[in-house]
Amino acid sequence: MAEVDASNRERNVSNCRNGLEACDRSKLTQPQAIALAVADHKRNVSDCNDGMASCDPLRLTQSEARESSAAAHQRNLADCKDAIGDCDHSKLTTSEAGAVDSARHQLNVSDCKNGAGLCDHSQLTGSETSEVAAAEHQRNAQNCENGWDDCDRSKLTPLQTSQIADSDHRRNLAACKDGQETCDYAKLTAPEAAQLADAEHKRNYTACLKGYGYCDRSRLTTEEAHSLPAKSQ
Repeated sequence: MAEVDASNRERNVSNCRNGLEACDRSKLTQPQAIALAVADHKRNVSDCNDGMASCDPLRLTQSEARESSAAAHQRNLADCKDAIGDCDHSKLTTSEAGAVDSARHQLNVSDCKNGAGLCDHSQLTGSETSEVAAAEHQRNAQNCENGWDDCDRSKLTPLQTSQIADSDHRRNLAACKDGQETCDYAKLTAPEAAQLADAEHKRNYTACLKGYGYCDRSRLTTEEAHSLPAKSQ
């Protein structure tokens, strides 16, 4: 019975510490109640500094309230610079507003270069426009080289077109060697097609010889067919 009571008391302390409705404060000892009050106060201070909805500003001391206000100001400044969250420009100082404008300009330049986010080309300077155009050209060339959908071949230089055609050919050859469905045998050169056919013939013979893997006996030569173990023929 004593063990059950002790377990119930521990569970109640845990419920109180975690702010659960099952907490019965009347069953706490004085030291437990004091420790809980300290923990609750610390949690409220943390919630206020983090801008949590559970914050109760009326429970803060004057110094804690100032600290919370400063944290909220810095949080708003960060939101304004990153163009996320709830940015309130009216709460920024003149210097902070300038820093925000600079940060957002750089963010826009980055978005334009990376082809991500909300890029506003009209906000770019002449040199930035040139840098963004170069980045866009390089990104398009990379997309084409990797065989990705977001590729505009009309924007490639003659040299890039030649290099990408070579990459396309190597990628197709690899797909054919691996037996992938993307393989286009019509794009293989005669030597490549012959090499693949020879490799497939050897694979088929090995499969028939070892009795492991797909085996098509109709493609074996007479000599190969006769070399198979009696049980495999």
